[in-house]
Amino acid sequence: METIIECVPNFSEGRDAKTVDAIIEAILEGPDVYLLDKELDADHNRSVITIVGTRESIGEAALRGIGRAAASLDLTRHQGAHPRIGATDVVPFVPVAGATLEDCVRIAERVAEEAWRRFRIPTYLYEAAARTPERRNLENIRRGQFEGLREEIRVNPERRPDFGEAELHPTAGATVMGARKFLIAYNINLGTPDVALAKAIAKKIRTSGGGLACVKAMGVELKARRLAQVSMNLTDFETTPIATVFDAVSQEAAGAGASVVGSEIVGLIPQRALDGAAVHYLKAENFHAELIFENRLAQVMAETRKSGASRALSFAGQIKDFIGALAAPTATPGGGTAAALAGSMAAALGEMVCGLTLRRKSFEAQHASLREFAAHLARLRERLLQNMDHDAASYQKVMEAMKLPKESDAEREARVRAIELASKEAAETPFDTAEAANETKRIIVELKAKTIPQAASDLAVALDLAETARHGGIENVRANLPSIRDRKWLEQAELRLSHLG
Repeated sequence: METIIECVPNFSEGRDAKTVDAIIEAILEGPDVYLLDKELDADHNRSVITIVGTRESIGEAALRGIGRAAASLDLTRHQGAHPRIGATDVVPFVPVAGATLEDCVRIAERVAEEAWRRFRIPTYLYEAAARTPERRNLENIRRGQFEGLREEIRVNPERRPDFGEAELHPTAGATVMGARKFLIAYNINLGTPDVALAKAIAKKIRTSGGGLACVKAMGVELKARRLAQVSMNLTDFETTPIATVFDAVSQEAAGAGASVVGSEIVGLIPQRALDGAAVHYLKAENFHAELIFENRLAQVMAETRKSGASRALSFAGQIKDFIGALAAPTATPGGGTAAALAGSMAAALGEMVCGLTLRRKSFEAQHASLREFAAHLARLRERLLQNMDHDAASYQKVMEAMKLPKESDAEREARVRAIELASKEAAETPFDTAEAANETKRIIVELKAKTIPQAASDLAVALDLAETARHGGIENVRANLPSIRDRKWLEQAELRLSHLG
């Protein structure tokens, strides 16, 4: 993979392994996504899944997990030691290779918007993706948890989501998306069930309490083990090393007459985070070599190459199967799919030109608008890519309706109605393709005056592709109209077509 982005979605289920496995299965259904680790905690009733993928694949993978969690989990019945506001509680994106924090911000924004559009789950943005300073910290967004936020979101404008309405999803709650540096989830277990002591230590060592920099901490009770735990997120281990945190908690515990009986790393940890800190010194109960992020990543990549599943193909190789399907003597994929592909390529070229220009300080005056254009083009690109599949699927319904029996008058009338209904549905996707392509075309035209002149040829190609997608979408809408008798629907369709030029 030329780009590698880590995603660490946290789901509010840590006791039912089958449910968590079903969520992971959904996440991995798409291409270029790999599972590195999964952690289930029964006391927290929470699972932490670590995946990596490309810049193009990781957002859709997260959305598949969000959708499956929304269908499987009911937060009104959830109980656990860890704070939460959603079935999918938090979804951070982390740049690993060939990607920047800004790339991850754009992915988080798109995933947040799509989670609302597809699943009606209101979403918030945090860390580097936050749109207000107070929302950089996850604990501010999660204040009051699901039960408190469910009431406050309706009456307090400051608790409104970044995407969605002032109402939580009835069972899936809300979800927080963000972009951040590598985070270490690190817990230290005390040799006492005194959760008040764990909370006092957490308050003293965390950044918000005037303690260590880049440390978030809380005290929780591990009922199953009869222990109290200082549960922490280390947001910048280079500023505050893991050994420093361990020493601080140990000293505070000793001062209160308690001891540290062990620590645990939740998820993966970079190799350099362990420099200078011997594993035995940390008393890491669950440590093994595969917890090292680089080790596990290398292992997964090696296994993938060995099994022949690596997708490191030439560009021609990657698209060869689709072109072959397009050339086959079948009705699908056809012109509608090709039009959607052209539109997505136009948007992608626009994104590329925005990205190249954002690297130039001489164009700094345009950077703010270019970031907005790039984010909008990313959404259009994904929308048009989805239309490639939607177009083929919707026309399949038309063909199935045409195969209905037509022996009697009743059968013929039922067949005509079924074809009309399927044709209406089939027209919606090319309509959306044409409209998205029109919007892409508008942005491409605006980019000409805001971007580096060396990319003028790329924008010219993008403009031609967008026009092809617009025209192709319109033609595929019109192909469905002869089967439709509903005059009101046809009038509205002609009005929409007139707006497309």
